[in-house]
Amino acid sequence: MSSCPAGTFSYTIQSGDTLWLLAQRYGTTVDAIIADNPGVVPNQIVAGQVICIKNTNAKINGISKAEDDLKSSMRMVWEQHVAWTRMTIISIAENLQDLEPTTKRLLRNPTDMAALLKPYYGEEKASKFESLMREHLVIAAQLVKAAKEGNSKLAADLEKKWYTNADEIAAYLNSINPYWSEEMFKEMLHVHLALTKAEAVARLNKNYTTDIATYDKIELQALEMADAFTEGIVKQFPNKFL
Repeated sequence: MSSCPAGTFSYTIQSGDTLWLLAQRYGTTVDAIIADNPGVVPNQIVAGQVICIKNTNAKINGISKAEDDLKSSMRMVWEQHVAWTRMTIISIAENLQDLEPTTKRLLRNPTDMAALLKPYYGEEKASKFESLMREHLVIAAQLVKAAKEGNSKLAADLEKKWYTNADEIAAYLNSINPYWSEEMFKEMLHVHLALTKAEAVARLNKNYTTDIATYDKIELQALEMADAFTEGIVKQFPNKFL
């Protein structure tokens, strides 16, 4: 659907969405959503599908549509961050032929993250963040390869570099937004690195049960980081979220 009727706005379905949840979020009803979207079947909506929802111009549970949209987008890029990191780890560990395109898709993630920051911080600052996040991912891939090859010295050097990069990310975020605590983000990023390392080690050792359980923790922690990003932006630019 390329356009929406007057009084509605376009919404892109995210993983986990249902018409009932969307109706609750935006203060409307499932019947109203169906009426504005002929042909939409309630139990057959899929991620990426675009539908129209009535614009109530009201905050739902104290959250404006602008904030809710930012939160959804931020969660999506962080979900993609950990998902494509996982797929890259698996490709390296299992010598899969999809490693090159998988890594290429992984390295698109920092660009997608930067695109969410650009409206608030401009091209230069968003690009700096993109560069730091790309380095984070490149080091991670190199670390998994070194571990797989049994090169413990290189792996140790890369792990140290990985944590230094995480500290640089935390410091940079605090420098552009005082509501993004350097210590808070340093702690969250360190947890993220520790969990990702544990995930990779479990996969390399073919301990698949631990691997999967660790990814569950990674996913939840990534959503916490995503929400911290959103909260900081909303606090710094309150007039954009009325």
